[in-house]
Amino acid sequence: MLALASDHGGLALKKAVMAHLKERGLAYQDFGTYTDASCDYPDFGRPAAQAVASGACDRGILICTTGIGMSITANRIPGIRAALCGDCFSARMTRLHNDANILVLGAAVTGEGLALLIVDTFLDTAFSNEERHKRRISKIEG
Repeated sequence: MLALASDHGGLALKKAVMAHLKERGLAYQDFGTYTDASCDYPDFGRPAAQAVASGACDRGILICTTGIGMSITANRIPGIRAALCGDCFSARMTRLHNDANILVLGAAVTGEGLALLIVDTFLDTAFSNEERHKRRISKIEG
């Protein structure tokens, strides 16, 4: 189960991601927002990140206008390693090396076509499980 959330600036891209996940047969829980009315990204990003941190959801995808606000919000939750990615290489490497559990997208920065490729790369790449990367993640977790 994937946790999804956006603010008003990321709503249209979140809807495209939801349709894409449905096509792939992947389950998700949408933590909002549900309208394009101006809202505060932490109100939606925090509960989604908490669902990932608790294990209720395996991973997450958060979207706001730039991706920065959602990244900051998610990374405040212990156990979350959220990565703002604007290209497939970063999405692949953050899974391989950082075992990132939340992908963050900037809707005004990354177009829909590329965003869906980034989503696929993030979801389809497993953590390398290499000792050096586990050691580094352990240092992050402190």
